[in-house]
Amino acid sequence: MKVLFLCNKSPYPAREGGPIAMKSLIDGLLKAGHKVKVLAVNSEKYQVSEADIPEEFATQTAIELVDVDLRIRPFAALKAFVLGQSYHVQRFISTHFQKKLISILEAEKFDVIQLETVFMMPYVGDIRQYSDAPIILRAHNIEHLIWKRIAIQTKNPFKKFYIHHLSKALKEYELQSLNRADGIAAITRKDAAFFRGLTSTPTIDVPYAISPESFIPSFEVAEKPVFFHIGAMNWIPNQEGINWFLEKVWPLVIAKKPDARFILAGRFMPEWLLNCKARGIEVIGEVDDASDFVRNNDIAVVPLLSGSGIRIKIIEAMAHGKTVLTTSIGAEGINYTDMKDLFIADDPAKMAALIVQLHENSAIAVKTGKAARQLVDELYDNSKVIARLLLFYTNLMAAKNSIS
Repeated sequence: MKVLFLCNKSPYPAREGGPIAMKSLIDGLLKAGHKVKVLAVNSEKYQVSEADIPEEFATQTAIELVDVDLRIRPFAALKAFVLGQSYHVQRFISTHFQKKLISILEAEKFDVIQLETVFMMPYVGDIRQYSDAPIILRAHNIEHLIWKRIAIQTKNPFKKFYIHHLSKALKEYELQSLNRADGIAAITRKDAAFFRGLTSTPTIDVPYAISPESFIPSFEVAEKPVFFHIGAMNWIPNQEGINWFLEKVWPLVIAKKPDARFILAGRFMPEWLLNCKARGIEVIGEVDDASDFVRNNDIAVVPLLSGSGIRIKIIEAMAHGKTVLTTSIGAEGINYTDMKDLFIADDPAKMAALIVQLHENSAIAVKTGKAARQLVDELYDNSKVIARLLLFYTNLMAAKNSIS
């Protein structure tokens, strides 16, 4: 089978959730013996040099990057506002990307074309014109829901109004897109159920998955465990959640456990965090190896108040055998049992109490870490996920051929 991936970011290097999720599927398809071609947006938000892509990956995927300027333009934003368009989507419309896509479709024939995120949906018309392959929308999130939740959390009334507008315009485009694809591959069961309630387009859940052999857990937790968070801090829900955690939760922890430690790592660390002087807090910014950082610390904290889809860093922490403490929103899309596979706390007092409990009894974290790894082995093994995706592809291709 030959699959063309259209990506809103380069899947290599996999430094953020989206690229990690894309690369997971690409690696799985290649490992299963299928052919993959990648065409990706290259922007200032996620700038990649083709020279930095390893030769093996570049050869296997024939990856091509197209520069697209995603910087916010006030006039373009105002125009989208007046016309009721989604500015989130409009920014991804590029003549250069369109021309490169058409040249690829004219030169090669594909069995399936997969669009990574709704932001690649503006190119459906071009694909229909130059290819008969089924089009799969891979929904990494329910995108408009992220912005709806951000609007709810926003205090400034003018900013709140505009973000609410962005959410509403994105929702309209996103829901229309469901009927324009031949199939939808949601990243969680919950998202898949949401989409099925709105469209008859065949829908499957294809979660982020790992190769278990790549994650070797130690199941060791320090007597006084170190709590940590790692994530790209240019993503608004991460900044929002960490701000809430530092303001509302951590002071309650320090009041009970003055020697507690929390380490914060990630790309694009803002100045207000780099300058944080709160007791027990260490901000280190971007790390060379995220896996090493997770392995060398004890308990992951993911305090998300908004967002959608699945939190890849949670799955990876669980694969490392780490206990994860998060919110209901943070754990959305993960088929967990609270207090067994991970811990859920939606208010500051409960989250602080759980941190204090884990600080006092690290054996709890060892037990939960083992359960977390078992859950990952059962549900998030990439070979199992790829087998389901290939069956989905095959069924869509058969349906397409029967119609034609």
